[in-house]
Amino acid sequence: MTVTPVVIGRRPVPLADAGDATTGPLLDGFGRVHRDLRISLTDRCSLRCTYCMPEQGMEWLARSSILTLDEIEHVARVAAAAGITTLRLTGGEPLLRPDIVEVVRRLGRIVGIDGEPLELTMTTNGIRLEEMLPDLVDAGLRRLNISIDTIDRERFRALTRRDRLDDVLAGIRAAQASGLRPLKLNAVAMRGVNDHEIVELVEFAIAHDAQLRFIEQMPLDAGHTWDRTTMVTREEILAALEERWTLTPVLGRGGAPAERWTLGSTASDGEPHTVGVIASVTAPFCGDCDRLRLTADGQLRNCLFSTSEYDLLPVLRGDDASDAAIDRVLRACIRGKLPGHAIDDPSFLQPSRGMNAIGG
Repeated sequence: MTVTPVVIGRRPVPLADAGDATTGPLLDGFGRVHRDLRISLTDRCSLRCTYCMPEQGMEWLARSSILTLDEIEHVARVAAAAGITTLRLTGGEPLLRPDIVEVVRRLGRIVGIDGEPLELTMTTNGIRLEEMLPDLVDAGLRRLNISIDTIDRERFRALTRRDRLDDVLAGIRAAQASGLRPLKLNAVAMRGVNDHEIVELVEFAIAHDAQLRFIEQMPLDAGHTWDRTTMVTREEILAALEERWTLTPVLGRGGAPAERWTLGSTASDGEPHTVGVIASVTAPFCGDCDRLRLTADGQLRNCLFSTSEYDLLPVLRGDDASDAAIDRVLRACIRGKLPGHAIDDPSFLQPSRGMNAIGG
């Protein structure tokens, strides 16, 4: 079976030294072993963040193309058998999916090659979290990331075009009470929007027993309006934090996207508070990337910024929906992975999909 990527722009280059392995770890041509599969459950969202989606005029994925629960579980089981150890559920907003609790329950039963359950995590805007979290935890959810870019009501409404801050705050309080740890809060840093809230957001996270992770704004908006000059850089974020805390780097990052620092203060249990920065633009971590993405409509992506996708739908809905057929597409996708996203290269092309349709 020959697997051909769906070319949206630049075609990925198959690498000879990646070989045609059909067993063993999910290894690309640069020695990176892939252990993290991010699964987008829907492209729809209950917010309209200015850096992600236009307020109106979005073209949504056809419902007939959205992967079913059985299809998602099938891909996840094959990925686990190939060495994936972490599943992250994303959107859009994953809590908008009507069968989300059953998705968590089914994926929570999958074990990896070591016989242990996979690490099942979710990134959410938190709006439906208060009502749904008990069922999600009971179903097997193990960790949470909650997105919150501001704790100012008017700024939240202007940024998200929705007046839902109370719902997000209620979701964060529910997560704090749930015992799911580490609890992480994500904030996209934007010049002239929330850059003056950097210290305040960290203090808010500490008060809710959470870790704040700042994210550099990336060229992944559906409207393709990203402007590098509006992006708050890693160095600017750290400079703002250093006005309040002494920062000490946390060693042993591995394949994690966030660099972390301790804040020079100590929690009640003796553990130091930490803050993270995901600097995909100014300090990319491509050399240690271990992530693979599955979109809600069944496309495999080997990079967040990829302009090519590998279509699993014909396999999942064709005559040969075997584990081996799915595994071949997984491995072909990873063999086509480039050394980095090349945002700073003049030839860089922004993906045609917005972040809501790719998944975090």
